[in-house]
Amino acid sequence: MHGGAIVFQGTYKELLKSDTRTAKFLRGEEEIKIPELGRKPTKFLQLKDATENNLQHVSVDIPLEALTVVTGVSGSGKSSLINRTLAPVMRNLLHGTRDAHGPLKGISGDEELDKVVIIDQMPIGKTPRSNPATYTGVFTDIRDVFAQTLEARARGYGPGHFSFNTKQGRCDACEGDGVRRIQMHFLPDVHVTCESCGGTRYNHLVREVHFHDKSISDVLAMTVEDAVIFFDKFPKIKHKLQTILEVGLGYITLGQSALTLSGGESQRVKLATELARKSTGKTLYIMDEPTTGLHFSDIQKLMSIVSSLVEKKNTVVIIEHHLDVIANAHYIIDMGPEGGERGGKLLYQGERDGLLSVKGSYTAECLKHFMDHKKSLKSKKK
Repeated sequence: MHGGAIVFQGTYKELLKSDTRTAKFLRGEEEIKIPELGRKPTKFLQLKDATENNLQHVSVDIPLEALTVVTGVSGSGKSSLINRTLAPVMRNLLHGTRDAHGPLKGISGDEELDKVVIIDQMPIGKTPRSNPATYTGVFTDIRDVFAQTLEARARGYGPGHFSFNTKQGRCDACEGDGVRRIQMHFLPDVHVTCESCGGTRYNHLVREVHFHDKSISDVLAMTVEDAVIFFDKFPKIKHKLQTILEVGLGYITLGQSALTLSGGESQRVKLATELARKSTGKTLYIMDEPTTGLHFSDIQKLMSIVSSLVEKKNTVVIIEHHLDVIANAHYIIDMGPEGGERGGKLLYQGERDGLLSVKGSYTAECLKHFMDHKKSLKSKKK
C-alpha cells in the first residue's frame, strides 16, 4: 500500500522537526528547483485588444516554445483572457470548431502551432466504466494481447470479448458495471458488488482465458507499477504505462473508476496520455490552476512534465497562483490590480525577474518574498 496512513500529527513547529516529505519541503531539504532564465524567445503568439468580461483592451505576447504563467488575484481577468478568449479562438483556428469566444481585434503567430490541448482537473470520464486504461488507450493494446493467446484463439475470441462494454465479454447480471443497483423506496439507491462476477465485470468464460496466469480482470486490478513489469516484453504497452508512472501515478490501478480519481490525478492521466503521443513540437497546452490540491512532491513532478513538454518545443500556458510554478515561468503575464471592475488590466508581461520591480502588483510583492525565502534556505544549507 502506498498511502492511507497518518505519518504525522501535531503542531506546525513539531512538523518542521519531523521526517515527513512535507517537512523536508518546508525545511528546504527537498525543493521545487527554480531554473535559470534561458534563451530569450523570438517567436510569439499575439492576442490583440481582448475585451471579454472586465478585460480592458488587453494585448499580450505569449512566447512560443516556452512556459508562460498567467497570474493575478481572483477576478483579475485571467480566465477571461485564457479560457474564454485564447483557448476557444485557438480551437477554432486549429481544429475547425465554432466555439464562442471573447471579442478581440486579432491574433497572430497561430501559424506556428498545429494543435491546442486543454488539460484540466475534470474527470476523465462521466461513468464508472471509464478508467485510466481506457482513457490512455492502453486497454486496446492489452485486449489485443489476450486475443492472441492460444485459449482465446481456440475459442474464437477477438479483442471485443475482453471488453466489459460488449455483450460477449461483460457479465450479464450487472451488464459490465461490477455492481448491482438496488432501488430503495424513499431512500437513495444502494449499490452492491455483483454476486455473479464478484465485481470483475466479466462473465466467467472470459475470465477463464489467461495470459501469464492472469485473467483480463486480474490485469485491470494491477497497479501501474506492477503492470509495467508484467508487460515488459510489449514495448507499445510499456511505453504508455511508463508515462503514467512518470507522472507519479504508479499506485493507481488500470481499471480504477474515473469517478474515484481526484482532480489532480485526472489531470496527470491526461498529461500522461499526451506524453505518450508522438510530439510534433507545435502544440499549445493550456492548464488552469493545475496545482490545486497537489502536494509539493506532486507539483515537483508536474513541473518536470511541463519542462519536458517545453524541451520538445511545445508551448505551455498555465493560469496559476502557486509561487513555485510562477517562479518556474520563462514568461509571466500579470493581471490586476484588483478583481472585478477594478481589474482587467495588464500589469506586466515579460521575463520572470522583471516582474519583481513592478509596483502595485500583489504577485510581484509575494514573488519577491518567496525568492528571498528560497535564497535564505539555500544559505542555511551552506
